[in-house]
Amino acid sequence: MSTPTTTPPGCKSNLNPRYFRLCDTGEIWGIVLESLAALGAVTTVGFILSLLVLVCKVQDSNKRKLLPTQFLFLLGVLGVFGLTFAFIIHLDHFTGPTRFFLFGVLFALCFSCLLVHAFNLTKLVCGRKPLSLLVMLALALGLSLVQDVIAVEYIVLTMNRTNTNIFSELTRDRSNEDFVMLLIYVMLLIVLTFLTASFTFRGNFSGWKRHGAHIYLTTLLSIIIWVAWITLLLLQHFEPKWNDTILSSALVANGWAFLLAYVIPEFCLLTKQQNPLDYPVEDAFCKPQHMKQSYGVENRAYSQEEITQGLEEMGDTLYAPYSTHFQLQNSQKDYSIPRAQMQTSPYNNYEGRKDGS
Repeated sequence: MSTPTTTPPGCKSNLNPRYFRLCDTGEIWGIVLESLAALGAVTTVGFILSLLVLVCKVQDSNKRKLLPTQFLFLLGVLGVFGLTFAFIIHLDHFTGPTRFFLFGVLFALCFSCLLVHAFNLTKLVCGRKPLSLLVMLALALGLSLVQDVIAVEYIVLTMNRTNTNIFSELTRDRSNEDFVMLLIYVMLLIVLTFLTASFTFRGNFSGWKRHGAHIYLTTLLSIIIWVAWITLLLLQHFEPKWNDTILSSALVANGWAFLLAYVIPEFCLLTKQQNPLDYPVEDAFCKPQHMKQSYGVENRAYSQEEITQGLEEMGDTLYAPYSTHFQLQNSQKDYSIPRAQMQTSPYNNYEGRKDGS
């Protein structure tokens, strides 16, 4: 795409033509997207600094384990806003490799972090042991590195190791098709993240479902944005100059979707006190599973029905529900205490003389 030779209104006369869209008041979309991208980048930096400050205030251990992954996600969002400027600037041998390489790499990093978070939530909502800090960080980096390899191979093969102007020399149809084909792995990550986030609504511990809803909404908005820009990019009746407008708009829109639907809600829950109801009881396996429970004045060891049934089975056996469970049998024996009785003394008739004397 050729760059304009005359200085547009709003730009300095000595400015390089490749930067005209950053100040051209005739193409106001460049200034608008530039402002939104700059504001998004500043907001993301603020969240990164806030995350570093709030590390010590996170009370939930499982949320603390996720902080490195969320920090990595914020770096990806910052890169998304920064990459917008590469699409506002005219396509040349400098911006071409940057566009084709970083677009997929940055989005792969963001959606890999969301996928790992969603997968960890599926374990927490079911009461299972969550992933460790290092495992989550390794998974996020490992999933994103696949797109790095794909992008590097494409750029090396396309540039033929020497021709850096090939990206500006490609036809519009070929360039758009290659750009979309290069992002197939990222689309797969988006779909997997969306499906995994939907599984977080099926657990018993509802406290974690709110986090899953953040990821679900973020991925849903991203799918809508991606379907829209891919459809517009592949349409034939748009002029080639609108390619940069479509792609830069997609970057800004998706970046703000990350901030509004995921980052801000997650920060609101970051320092929230740990809720014991969000975790299974540690000694739950020691508790009887089929024990009848009653409340208030009805909280007795045995129900009245069980007492009545016990009396019928035991017949004359007496049973006290709050006793030590000894059975008292009815008996005909006399257990009364005998009274003391006076016996006749053998000396009552003794008068001190012999009989017949």
